[in-house]
Amino acid sequence: MAALAGEQWQSELPNHDIFVTLRHKLEIEPDSSCRKAAKNLTFCLNGDFFVWNDADSVFYTTNLRQLNSDVSTGSVSYQTLRCINPPRFEVCQVLLSPTQYHVVLIGQRGATVLELPQRWGKRSEFEGGKIEINCKTIPVAERFFTSSASVTLRHAAWYPSETEEPHLVLLTSDNTIRFYGLKEPQTPARVMSVSQSEEESSVHTHGRSYAASLGEIAVAFDFGPLSGAPRQQGSQRPREEVLVYPLYILYENGETYLSYTSLASAGSLSKPMGPLPMYPAAEDNYGYDACAVLCLPCVPNILVIATETGTLYHCVVLEAEEDEETGAVERWIRGSEAIPSLYVFECVELELTLKLPAGEDEEPVESDFTCPIRLHEDPLCQYRYHCTHEAGVHSVGLIWFNKLHKFLQSDEEDKDGLQELAAEQRCLVEHILCTQPLTSSQSAPVRGFWIVSDLSLGATMICITSSYECLLLPLLSSIRPPSPPLLCSHQGAGSANSPLRGLADDLFDQHIRTILARSSTNPLMLRAGDKDMSSPPPECLQLLSRATQVFREEYILKQDMAREEMQRRVKLLTGQKNTQLEDLALCREERKSLTESAERLADKYEDAKYRQEVLMNRVKQVLGSLRSQLPVLSDSEKDMKKELQTINDQLRHLNNGIKQVNIKKEYQKKQMDKDVSPARATVSLNVHQRKCVQGVLKEQGEHIADMMKNIKDIKNHFSF
Repeated sequence: MAALAGEQWQSELPNHDIFVTLRHKLEIEPDSSCRKAAKNLTFCLNGDFFVWNDADSVFYTTNLRQLNSDVSTGSVSYQTLRCINPPRFEVCQVLLSPTQYHVVLIGQRGATVLELPQRWGKRSEFEGGKIEINCKTIPVAERFFTSSASVTLRHAAWYPSETEEPHLVLLTSDNTIRFYGLKEPQTPARVMSVSQSEEESSVHTHGRSYAASLGEIAVAFDFGPLSGAPRQQGSQRPREEVLVYPLYILYENGETYLSYTSLASAGSLSKPMGPLPMYPAAEDNYGYDACAVLCLPCVPNILVIATETGTLYHCVVLEAEEDEETGAVERWIRGSEAIPSLYVFECVELELTLKLPAGEDEEPVESDFTCPIRLHEDPLCQYRYHCTHEAGVHSVGLIWFNKLHKFLQSDEEDKDGLQELAAEQRCLVEHILCTQPLTSSQSAPVRGFWIVSDLSLGATMICITSSYECLLLPLLSSIRPPSPPLLCSHQGAGSANSPLRGLADDLFDQHIRTILARSSTNPLMLRAGDKDMSSPPPECLQLLSRATQVFREEYILKQDMAREEMQRRVKLLTGQKNTQLEDLALCREERKSLTESAERLADKYEDAKYRQEVLMNRVKQVLGSLRSQLPVLSDSEKDMKKELQTINDQLRHLNNGIKQVNIKKEYQKKQMDKDVSPARATVSLNVHQRKCVQGVLKEQGEHIADMMKNIKDIKNHFSF
C-alpha cells in the first residue's frame, strides 16, 4: 500500500490543472513552422514541481507530496509565481541556485534571477498558500545586452559554491566569461577573456567572425568538483593551500581549455590554459561542431564532450606525465600550473533521428541531421547523465567506471585489471524519447526535463513535451549498483556453498546479460502537429519497418541466441548431472562395501583384543612364578622386608607399653582398696549446698573431659 501511495502522484501529475492551463494557452498562440530548439523550463525543489509559462512570464508550482495524499487538502491545485519585472526575452532554460533560494531565467538575450518567496503555514506553502504571488526579479547584465545588440548569451550557470554569495556565470558570444553577483547585477565581479589569441581580445566584429569561421568560439563550460589549487611548475616555494573550482571551457572546434576559479580570495581567477591534450591523438581532433560539456563529479573526473552530430566523447581527466607536459608546452600560451590531460576512453554516437532499414538493393543512407545537445547531470548516480536535444532524450550510463576506479586505485601495475578494463562492456545508452522520428518530420522538442531525486517519491524522469504533455518515465535501472544484501539473508557457517558454484553462476548470468544487451531500442515516439491527423503512409511504413527491424535484431534474435546458449548450458549441466549421479551410485556401493569391511574389522579387533588380554595375564603369571624361584630378593621384596621388620619392632614396643599400663593399674587398685574406710557417716546437705556441689562436680567433669581430649590428641599425634 505504501508503494501504491508513493506512485499516486505519477498518475495525478499528467492530468493536473497546470498542464490543462498550459495546453489551453498553447492553442491560443500562433503556430510557427520554424525549427525550434529543446528547452528546459521545469525543476523540482523539496517536492514542489515548477514549470515556466513563457507566454505569461509566470511559474506554476504544485506539491507532489500532496498529490500522494488520499485526503483532500481543500487548498488550490497550484500556485502562480509572477515576476515583478518579467524578462524581455524568450526563456530557454531555468536553473536553480546551489543555495536553492533563487532561480535564473536564461535566454539568448539575457538572464533574469527570480527570488523564491518564503514559506509558512501548516503545509509549508509559499506565503501561506496564496494563489498568486509577486516575486522579486533581478535582471543580470541588462545594460550590457541592451547596449551590445550583436552579443548573445551562449551559456549560463551558477557558481557552484553553496556557502558564498550566489554568483551567475555568463558566457557570451564575444568570447568572454563574466561573473555577476546579485548585489550588483549590472557590474561583473570578474571578467575573463577566453579568446585563443591575444589579438582577438580586443572586441571587433571582423575578429569574431574570423574566429567563428575557425571554430575558435567558446560554446559551453562546466565546473568541476572543488579541489586544491594546482602546483606551479618550476617553483621551489610551496604554494598556499587554496580551494578552487576547475572551469572547463569548450570551443566549437572541439578543444578544451581549463581555468581555476575561486571567488573567496581576490586575484584567484586564472587565465584559461589550453588546449588540453587529448590521448590517443586523432587527425580530426575528435570532430568539430562541439556544443556541450559536462564534468561528472566522480573521482577521477569524467569529462563528457558532445557535438551537434550526436557524438559523445567520454574523457578521463588525469594528471599528465612530465614528458607529456614538456612536449605540449609550446602550445600553452598562458599559465604555469600542472597540465591535466584528457584520455578519451570511448566515443558514442547517439541516434538522433531513427535510422531506417535499407532495402535489399539499396545502400544505407547516412543521416545528416544535426542539432545542439544539452547534457544533464543525474543527481542519483555520479556516473550517469542524460541528453536532451531537438529530436528527443537519451540516457547514458558509464558501467565501466567502477573497474576504472579500482584499476586507478591499485598501487602496482595491474595487468589483469587492465585487460579486464579493456574487455569491459562499453557504456549503456538508452533512447528514451524520440520527438522527431525522421529528418523530414516536423520539429517537436521537449520543453522541460528533470530527474526527481526524492526517494520518497520514487526515482522518476519528468519530460514536458512541446504540447505540454507530462511524461513520467522510469530511469535506466541497469546502471544503478545493486542494493547490499540484508543481514537475515546471509547464510550461516554450516550452510556455506562452494565459492566456485557462485562464481560460475555469476559468470553465466553476466554472459546472458551480455547477449541480451541492446545497442538500440524503440523509444517512445511523439510527433508534432494535430493529434487527430494521421501521419503520411510512407512515413508510417518507414517507422514500422524500423521498429520491426529493431525488435527482430535487438529482441528476438538476441533472445534466440540467449535461448540457444541456455539450452547448451542445460545440455551440459544435464550431462554433468548424469555423470555425477553415476559417480554417486559408485560412491554408495563403495560406502556399502566399506561399511561391511569395517564391521568385519571391528569383530576381528574385539577378538584380537580379548586374546591379547588372555596372553597378558598368562605372561604375568609366568613372570611371577619365575621371579618367585629366583634365589635373590628383588628390590620390592627387599622394601617389603624392611617394612615388615619395622612393623614388628613397633608391635614389640607397644606390647611393653601395655604391660606397664596394666602393672600401674594393679598398683593403683591396691592403693585405693587400702584407703577405703569400713564405714562412712551419712552427711545430709540442704538445697543450696547440693546445688553448689553439683556445680563444682560439673565443672570438674568438664575439665576432666577436656584433659582426656587433649591426651587423646597427643596420642594420635605421636601414634601411641
